[in-house]
Amino acid sequence: MNIRSITCFINPGWPLDLPALRSAGDFIAAAHSAFEAAGYPVQTHRLASVPFPHLVTGWGEGESATAERQVLQLAQALSEQAARHGFDYVSLGPALPEIPASYQVIPSVLAATQSVFLGGLMTEGAGNISLPAVRACAEVIHQAATITPDGFANLRFAALANTPPGSAFFPAAYHGDGGMSFALATEAAGLAVEAVGSASSLEAARRHLVESVQHHARVLSSVADMLAGAHRVRFGGIDFSLAPFPEPERSLGTAMEGLGLPAVGLYGSLAAVAFLAEAMDRAAFRRAGFSGLFMPVLEDAVLAQRAAEGSLTVRDLLLYSAVCGTGLDTVPLAGDLTSQELAGVLLDVAALACRLDKPLTARLMPIPGKRPGDLTGFDFAYFANSRILPLDAKPLRGMLAGDESFDLAPRYRLLGQ
Repeated sequence: MNIRSITCFINPGWPLDLPALRSAGDFIAAAHSAFEAAGYPVQTHRLASVPFPHLVTGWGEGESATAERQVLQLAQALSEQAARHGFDYVSLGPALPEIPASYQVIPSVLAATQSVFLGGLMTEGAGNISLPAVRACAEVIHQAATITPDGFANLRFAALANTPPGSAFFPAAYHGDGGMSFALATEAAGLAVEAVGSASSLEAARRHLVESVQHHARVLSSVADMLAGAHRVRFGGIDFSLAPFPEPERSLGTAMEGLGLPAVGLYGSLAAVAFLAEAMDRAAFRRAGFSGLFMPVLEDAVLAQRAAEGSLTVRDLLLYSAVCGTGLDTVPLAGDLTSQELAGVLLDVAALACRLDKPLTARLMPIPGKRPGDLTGFDFAYFANSRILPLDAKPLRGMLAGDESFDLAPRYRLLGQ
């Protein structure tokens, strides 16, 4: 099992707080050595900021150009300083519904940088969906798709719903209040493959997975606690998600089909997803972020293959999000989709997140010039190529196309449970 990321959370300030960044760099170097000495390869070091709209001024009416210049300067300066101190990637956090102009700057930041990730919140507080924010996120995706010919810039943006601070996975990561903290993101789909492959019953598979997760979590937490004490940094927990790597032995799809599915996407898939997600819920460890199943189409060899074959669809992925995971992730779509069509998909993700009282994200990747059924052509170590998935979407109309924000309370709360 690998550590996908050690993510440090700080308020970098603007102008930048250079001593804080040096401290973060000292910590990440020590953390890398400590976790690797414990037997866990560390793939990336990541730095997550407080939401960027809180760091700059000039968001008032008629002042957005001033704010945009500041955000671009912040992004470039922070990515440069972060790289100098040993960080591979930076998250500037999400645009905020209460600052509508903050969404508009995101495509420019993505175009001007290579290592900066951002998000866009679609919800305000707990369970309140902002229709303007949903449309703003859809417009970001639409514009970002054209930054490069392969649509790759959308890897660095996600629409967020009910997503609190502290998740170690990008692009959802951002800092809340307080001093520097850190969290771990795991690449743990291989644990599910091993647990299922070594079992002769569902109960045995679940027990093996829970025991494996708890064993690794104990070791990781022990190292993390040592680091937290030595560096006076808060340990925020482990986002122990079953994130995959694009090879079959580290594929969530392999684990699902090992339970007995003929192919991911066919009937029975929801039960397989729910079974694995429920096993993760049984495991005892200090949780951060999602701590569930990740089903990123382009990061999982088997999911990419099933999507290419046509058994796995966008609707399937949305359905599975109801019982696990992060929502829709690295989904390859046609390049001619409009932002109005994308908005309907994002609204459904936000509705699921609010009604189920869970964090969900959408990282959609329209690819210029590609149509449904076309092959993708990414040359990226963390991607497995697939085909463009069809999206049965049309622009929203009437009240759902308005400028309201509306509450969607979880069902159990309305029932008084």
